Amino acid sequence: MLATSERVELLDYAEQLAKMVLESDIVENYRICLYKMQSSPETQQKIQRFAKLKDLYEEVQRFGKYHPDYKNVMTQIRQYKREMDLDANVAEFKLAENDLQSLLDEISLHVGRSVSEHIKVPTGNPFFDKGHSSGCGGGGSCGCS
Repeated sequence: MLATSERVELLDYAEQLAKMVLESDIVENYRICLYKMQSSPETQQKIQRFAKLKDLYEEVQRFGKYHPDYKNVMTQIRQYKREMDLDANVAEFKLAENDLQSLLDEISLHVGRSVSEHIKVPTGNPFFDKGHSSGCGGGGSCGCS
């Protein structure tokens, strides 16, 4: 019974943490940037144009430089991607997305480290992953390398 009540208490804390994240300025900025990106016809046109060409790009990649449209598609995909990435709404959204991911990575790291220094926490951010390899292949507590 104790294990069940502890589990419920932990889940309650997790819900409180999730609520705090959802109410944060970082998430609010993320939502605003997402809305701007999704509601801008110019931005959506750039995204859709890039997405359509991406299908053709994947076909060209299968054949490589032997595909008749290889050079044209490769040039266009770079041009469309650059136009999309330089769009103010897309750029703002990517920054907001990175800020949110950094917050989530930091939370994961704190939770994992509070349990044990040997807990692997996949952050996807090399800044947080430094020097804490453990387990098989990481040369950590199991002794292998």
